[in-house]
Amino acid sequence: MRLQLLAGASLASLASLAFAGAVQAQEANAAPVTALEEIIVTGEPAMRNRTDDVVPTLSYDLDYFQRFEPLTAGDALKRVPSVTFLSDVLESDGVRMRGLDSAYTQILINGERVPGAGVDRSFFVDRIPAELIERVEVVRSSSANRSGDAVAGAINIVLRDALSLDGGYVRLGALNWKDSDYGSWGGTYGAVWGGQAGPGRLLLGANIQDRRNPKEKYSQRFDEPNGTLDNTEVQTDTRDGTDYSFNASYDVDFAGGRLDLSGVFVRTDRYQDEDSIEYIAGVETDANINTINDNDVDIQTDNLSLNLRYVREMLGGETKFKLGYASIKDEQYEFEYESEFRRDSVVYPDEDRFTADATRTDIEDKELSGAIDHKRPLGGDLELAFGVQWNQKDRDTSITEPERVRFSVANGSTNAATNWSFGDFEGVPGGVGKIEETRIDPYVMLSGENGPAKWEAGLRYETTDSTITDETVDDDADRVNDNDYAVLLPSASVRFKLSDTDRITASVARTVRRPSFDFISPAVLTGEYGDNDFVGNPDLEPETAWGADLGFERRLGRRGVIGVNAFYRDITDLIEITNTGEYSEQAQDDYDAAIDDGATPAEAAEELVSYVLTAENVGDGQVWGIEFDLSTPLDFIGMEHTGVFLNYSWLDSSVEDFMGDRRFNSQSDYVFNVGFTQDIPTWGAAFGATYRKQGDAKSRIVGEEVVTSYGGDLEIFVEKQVASNVVLRLTGSNLLDSSKDEVFDKFNTIVGQIDRDYDEYELETESSGPWYQIVARMAF
Repeated sequence: MRLQLLAGASLASLASLAFAGAVQAQEANAAPVTALEEIIVTGEPAMRNRTDDVVPTLSYDLDYFQRFEPLTAGDALKRVPSVTFLSDVLESDGVRMRGLDSAYTQILINGERVPGAGVDRSFFVDRIPAELIERVEVVRSSSANRSGDAVAGAINIVLRDALSLDGGYVRLGALNWKDSDYGSWGGTYGAVWGGQAGPGRLLLGANIQDRRNPKEKYSQRFDEPNGTLDNTEVQTDTRDGTDYSFNASYDVDFAGGRLDLSGVFVRTDRYQDEDSIEYIAGVETDANINTINDNDVDIQTDNLSLNLRYVREMLGGETKFKLGYASIKDEQYEFEYESEFRRDSVVYPDEDRFTADATRTDIEDKELSGAIDHKRPLGGDLELAFGVQWNQKDRDTSITEPERVRFSVANGSTNAATNWSFGDFEGVPGGVGKIEETRIDPYVMLSGENGPAKWEAGLRYETTDSTITDETVDDDADRVNDNDYAVLLPSASVRFKLSDTDRITASVARTVRRPSFDFISPAVLTGEYGDNDFVGNPDLEPETAWGADLGFERRLGRRGVIGVNAFYRDITDLIEITNTGEYSEQAQDDYDAAIDDGATPAEAAEELVSYVLTAENVGDGQVWGIEFDLSTPLDFIGMEHTGVFLNYSWLDSSVEDFMGDRRFNSQSDYVFNVGFTQDIPTWGAAFGATYRKQGDAKSRIVGEEVVTSYGGDLEIFVEKQVASNVVLRLTGSNLLDSSKDEVFDKFNTIVGQIDRDYDEYELETESSGPWYQIVARMAF
């Protein structure tokens, strides 16, 4: 349950980060566009942009995604190269760029690092409404003027600002999920306006959208592979909620420079309802019901971000000042009731046949940030940029559970399912504490242009001072832990023009991944990995990586692009779970019980098979792959109104753990996207489709090994311009009833895992039906 709670907290944090750096303005000279140009059928396919950035970057404007009407940034990112997810069906939360864990991918909002509320510092993107997006950039390498937390790369989500819109539009839509005979209905409503307001330009936007994900799960549990079927479980899992967002941006000339004020507020209301029935030996009749389980989670998350940016010419160049405040408040209440009907001869009801658990989670994360950046020409084609960036995080966490469940007998009743109450809520191990972290990161960068070559090179020095206070630790000396470190991060990139159509990009950079908060917390978690306990390591150092990217890109016709890129990452000080050699609480209890039963110490020692685990910096790991992408209209064969896109990424890696060599956990071996759009200008109409498939993902930790497979995902759209300023669009998603299939190998001890002595072997499949959306947009 603790892992579920942490996952839920990470899910909520997703929104928090989206808003931490949210809505900073584009450069003052950006040309406004009209709302009408954004929503009407243009008769031209929307393609990937070919950027002028020196660092290898793929750029996609909103119109590349918008025709498929994504609800969130996560839905949009499913179509870009090398992005995978390890989410439930119909959900796209933690970006796994190049298949690596979400913590290896840096999520940027308007080019700025954003904080995460999750213990692994990752940022979930499925709470950023797609309506806020101006464009999405896939940044494959790193630069000195950006945070170095980008081992796998970075995703930069550029939000609309006061300069991006001249006019407005209203968006009205209905959604239908096929989880009943007539389905469930929801709505999506939004409005955006941008224009002149006094001496400056103002943007206002609001959005409300219903979210629903009805899933069905089916599990088969065996004693071992090809062994005896112990039980089956039939489960429904429905996640229902509504997202609310409001954003504003004001851009104005001020005191000889340009001032931008911006803010975003997002509220997520969500209710997760899981109900399951477990059957003995797979005989799914009422007579063979073993347990009935009801597990619900009520979530409310509020996110607020306020930002100020001021740019002016001074000191022989351009100086930029930035201040930001971001907060997330995540409140969750989870309860789980389980009734057991068949275990032995004891007749239900009995207090041993009914259990109830509850958990309250309250997380508040606040961040203050600031930066001063200056760039100036040095003569010729050289430019110098330098600055310092500062961030202060204060995070309070409270995860509590009842001390116990009290059963009582009233008026002679013995029904334990109705006569009970929760005791006092108390902090779970590692669940109550405070994190304070200060970062001060200076940098310097030189860039220039020499004939066909454009380049940049820089140094970034990142310092981190963190203090973790864990109120659940009994020993005062271990309750407060400091962890300070500094990392020097060089980087260099070059783009070489071979011809008017061909160019090569090359980059090398050192990046960093900071330890997860739960890995440096001093709390002891009993039974965290099978029967093995876990204790954090406050002395963990960050992982660092040297990475290289080499790419080739060719322009096709007037707007098409085809490219191929190879990448390599060499990660040092890799953080892995290791064995301290100390015996777990369970092992010690079993040893003592054996002695009490008359066993000799030598005989009782056979019970000492589980341990206390920890996290340590061990060895190295390598990641590599090849990425191909194509985005082009077919005008070179006379089909200028037909656009096609295709991207394929082959991914691989190597790391050593307690059992030998494996890939990085849960890295898919490939991800593939293909699609087309067809415009019919004479009818004011268009249609298109996209198909996505990602390869198997394998994971191995102490006590559990998992293989995750996904089915293919097909989406379509049909749109029609029904007036000069109105377009109507119908979309269908998950039309192939895509499933998520998992194979679990479970073990109680490390020795058992090595010897393949199974605790349980489980096959689980999760599926959801198609859903449809009809949306009307009207410009004004």
